[in-house]
Amino acid sequence: MLSKIWSRGGPAAGYLVIRHLKSFALLVSLPIGVLFGWAVPGLTAALVELANSERYAAAGYLGRSKAEPLPSALSRRTGDVVTLFKDRSFRRSLRCLLMPVVMIPELVVAIVSVVGAPSAVLSMLLWKVESGSASLMGLDVTSWGQALTLGPLQVLVSLGLLGWVTPALAKGHARAVLTMLEPSQEQLETAKLEQRVEELTKSRAGAVDSHGAELRRIERDLHDGTQAQLVSLAMRIGIAKQTMADDPEKAAKLLDDARDGAEQAMTELRGVLRTMYPPILADRGLVGAVSALAARCPLPVELRIGELGEVPAAVEAAAYFVVAESLTNITKHSAAGHVDIQFERRGSELYLAVTDDGIGGARVSEQSDLLGRGSGLHGMLHRVQAIDGHMELSSPIGGPTTVEVILPCG
Repeated sequence: MLSKIWSRGGPAAGYLVIRHLKSFALLVSLPIGVLFGWAVPGLTAALVELANSERYAAAGYLGRSKAEPLPSALSRRTGDVVTLFKDRSFRRSLRCLLMPVVMIPELVVAIVSVVGAPSAVLSMLLWKVESGSASLMGLDVTSWGQALTLGPLQVLVSLGLLGWVTPALAKGHARAVLTMLEPSQEQLETAKLEQRVEELTKSRAGAVDSHGAELRRIERDLHDGTQAQLVSLAMRIGIAKQTMADDPEKAAKLLDDARDGAEQAMTELRGVLRTMYPPILADRGLVGAVSALAARCPLPVELRIGELGEVPAAVEAAAYFVVAESLTNITKHSAAGHVDIQFERRGSELYLAVTDDGIGGARVSEQSDLLGRGSGLHGMLHRVQAIDGHMELSSPIGGPTTVEVILPCG
């Protein structure tokens, strides 16, 4: 029974005591905040953070999921009072100033509920040692009759406060905090839009960088490969034209070499084009293209593909290259013995997961590590973000490694 009462009242009393300590610190710092808050942006931002910490603590005590925080205080210059009073988060967090007012009676109840029973037992046992120095229920104890009457009464009152009153006060306080400091719906929508804009800005910058790197790669491949082949082809044809009359056999040999060079140039050009949009996607679709990648992989690959429906071309290409890059990374770096690939449609999104049983330790980085790992995953991330997708990498040391990608198809 006592353990049940303590399990109810102990956390409640602790919650209220901590709230009192924070409200006391707020009360002490209040004159400084009032005098200098308009001039020091950090003080008003700290008040917003205090309000959010109170919301988190209240939600935690009530066993709720993490409460929606107030958006951060608006950035402003020193002495910018206009921005200060336009800041909705700051105005809402001013309600924290009510904490010192309501916390005194709550603190008294919390302390009495915790120390009331132990002090009653001590007073009952020790009142005779120093007669008149012990008190029970606020009355001085001068006889065993008072001790044996008021002592159990104080224990019962204390246990009642601990088991029922203190938890009720703590819950009421937590609910009041969540209600009073709750951001408005407009604030939440604005914060979500700002976060979305920030995410899109980052993904756009990444997509632009990735696109630029891809263009440079294509230009380098064309310059170093196909263009060199075409220049050599033109020179051979020119030499064959000059020697046609004097040495027909040599000219014929040069033309044969030129034909072989033309075929090689076409092969290299097709290879460059495949990196832009693989023809196999147009010929066999995403399922057939991924099946071909799995068939060419030197490791055993298990494919689990559900009904995908209609998938946009950009999403098909991104998914194809994610699988291709993943299989390449696994083959080169993972020391895996098996690969699992899962495709499925989840509403308006395409879900893709590639899992291997290798050594793990994969990380997304702009530059390759000493083992040549990381940059390929960085390119995959940019390719996914470029079409507003999301990629998660889980690769603990020792494995397994899982790459999960969600691509919008709407």
